[in-house]
Amino acid sequence: MDALMLDGNAAAGLLQEIFGSEMTTAVGTCHACGTAGEVGGVFLYRGAGLVFRCPQCDAVLMKIVVGGTRRWIDLRGLRALELDLELGT
Repeated sequence: MDALMLDGNAAAGLLQEIFGSEMTTAVGTCHACGTAGEVGGVFLYRGAGLVFRCPQCDAVLMKIVVGGTRRWIDLRGLRALELDLELGT
């Protein structure tokens, strides 16, 4: 595993802050290849921001940039994002 690559679980706190729910168990569907899987299982790269990539085809699923009190979120690589609100506590 690359030193800058983690899994989606490493962003659990930030994702909960943004979405207000437990997001590592949310199921995302890759727009590029159609693979569905838990956000906690995607590849996460940290640099100037966070880049979430599909573990199957390496397509970018989501990007998050944090700057002070602002958050920029790009979800265009996800075809769908399924949340189970009963698990969201």
